[in-house]
Amino acid sequence: MLEKNEAKPMIHLKRGNAKRNLNAGHGGQNKRKKTRHWTEAEGGGRSQHLDPESVGYYRRVGERLNEKFEDAEEKEMFVENVLSEVKGKAKMVAMDRTGSSTLERLLQLCSPKQVAKLMTELGGESCSDFKTVSCDRCGGHVMENTVRQASRLTDNEDEDQSKDLEVQILSLSQAVRESCPVFIKDIYATHVVRTLLHVLAGCVESPRTESRPGAKDRNASPQLTDFEIPTTFWYELISLTEALIENVKLSITDSCASAVFQTMLTVSHRKRPKLCKKLIKRIMAYLTSCPSAPGVSPLLVFLKDQVASRLIETIIQLSSRSILRDLYKIHLKDCLVDLARHPIANFPIQRLTASLVKTKLFLKLFDEMVQGVEAILAVGHMGVIVQLTESCAESGKRQDELMQCLLAAFHCAEPGSRHVHCLPLFMSLMTYDVYYTSNKADGSVQTEVPLTSVCYHGSRLVQALAKFKDRSILLESLRTLTPEDLLTLACDPFGSHVLQALVTTSSDKGRGKILRRLKGQYVRMACSKLGSRVLEAIWNSASVGHRQSIAEDLVPSENQLKSDQFARHVYYKFALSHFIPRRAQWQEIQSGDFKKRKLFSDILE
Repeated sequence: MLEKNEAKPMIHLKRGNAKRNLNAGHGGQNKRKKTRHWTEAEGGGRSQHLDPESVGYYRRVGERLNEKFEDAEEKEMFVENVLSEVKGKAKMVAMDRTGSSTLERLLQLCSPKQVAKLMTELGGESCSDFKTVSCDRCGGHVMENTVRQASRLTDNEDEDQSKDLEVQILSLSQAVRESCPVFIKDIYATHVVRTLLHVLAGCVESPRTESRPGAKDRNASPQLTDFEIPTTFWYELISLTEALIENVKLSITDSCASAVFQTMLTVSHRKRPKLCKKLIKRIMAYLTSCPSAPGVSPLLVFLKDQVASRLIETIIQLSSRSILRDLYKIHLKDCLVDLARHPIANFPIQRLTASLVKTKLFLKLFDEMVQGVEAILAVGHMGVIVQLTESCAESGKRQDELMQCLLAAFHCAEPGSRHVHCLPLFMSLMTYDVYYTSNKADGSVQTEVPLTSVCYHGSRLVQALAKFKDRSILLESLRTLTPEDLLTLACDPFGSHVLQALVTTSSDKGRGKILRRLKGQYVRMACSKLGSRVLEAIWNSASVGHRQSIAEDLVPSENQLKSDQFARHVYYKFALSHFIPRRAQWQEIQSGDFKKRKLFSDILE
């Protein structure tokens, strides 16, 4: 094993040493060819990648970063040695694929002063250098991560070190203000500007990571972390937002610029609400002043545009009640159903429905929207219907009216005997005539159709309806499902959420009726990945009597439960091994006595 003083020379990773340590495969003819790439900055021209020797060096640095350092001294020496190699050619390293990846990781170990020095080299002597690096495919990532390090300013006790980085952040912001259209329209530089806005406002979001498409909800809000900022950042934020507003036209024509404006509004709403309100008013003033056909609000045109509609969504989410009132009364009144049926405009209408839920305007919006429920369903825009349902559940108003409207839309309102079939119709988003087709000679309808699957929006619709004050129609429909249908529901990716919502929100008496129909299916539920989760949720909300009934159904299959990967968790959580030999103690523990529950858990261990 190398001693500490013997390990230090290995930290330097000089280019000469890197060359001597390259494998034979790294030194082949393929590495001798110098590839080139085009920078996308305005007037950037053509720039070379790093030579193979340098690429090998930065690859070795990256490998070393995967290892642990013995102490802080070793880490500091390592960082300083690498930065000394970067000195004088930071822009070339940042715009190389291997070099940029290494710099991004190295930045996490740099002090604010070291970050400031790196930014100085990236920025060069003029603002155009900031633009060149930011607009590069690889350089943009380095610049973005460099700016992000400003969130560590308050963690540093040395004011001189913090001041250097503060100055560089302000210099970058000045460069953005001077070439605003270039920065906000470039696909790579736009991320630099968005991160800069976060930093100037004092709230940074988690670093971007590579993930499979669709892994996260596209509407999910990013997690932001607040930090202290110097006073200069606040004044610079005002100047930067002023420069952006002067280019507001780009926000409705360019998707990258639109993303910048959305970030600007989001961070200002979080940290500077008054500034956000001012920005929204100026953007709305521009949008509503654009020329349009006589008698047609220009906002209706923007709502149907793929780029502009995303900005309007953000405005709706962040606007005050007065702005929302003017938006509805002046521009959107009597147009909601047509907009809800539009393939793009329906998304801003969903945001408006959610934003108005706690205002008096919600009732007017509901009265207008409810008239077009069936027309909206016909074009398949279920997101609008689900949001309207969720808003009714949250506000506690117009719930009965919406339920009757949905029953009529799914053709199960009349005669009243069809009400008990509403749940399968809602979950599958099929009308009564389509779901229950007639195959008999006499024309009668076969209503005993096995439940096969549940669609996503159907699941969300029923979950929202389950929050209504009166759930009697849904629960009556649920109790008419066969035990096999209930098992299908429990083991379905979307249906499991429906069953859990309906059972756990029912009264003790109503829950008992459903659980009696599930008897005989608990073992199969416990052996299912999704069904076991539903069973645990039901158990947590069940009374002692209901728990005893479930346990009695599970105990005869003890060996099967203990051997199954999902059911074994149910077996131990329900304490089934003690159900028969210690029935009285089991009942006392299930009644909720905390001390006895703790004692019982000690026995299990």
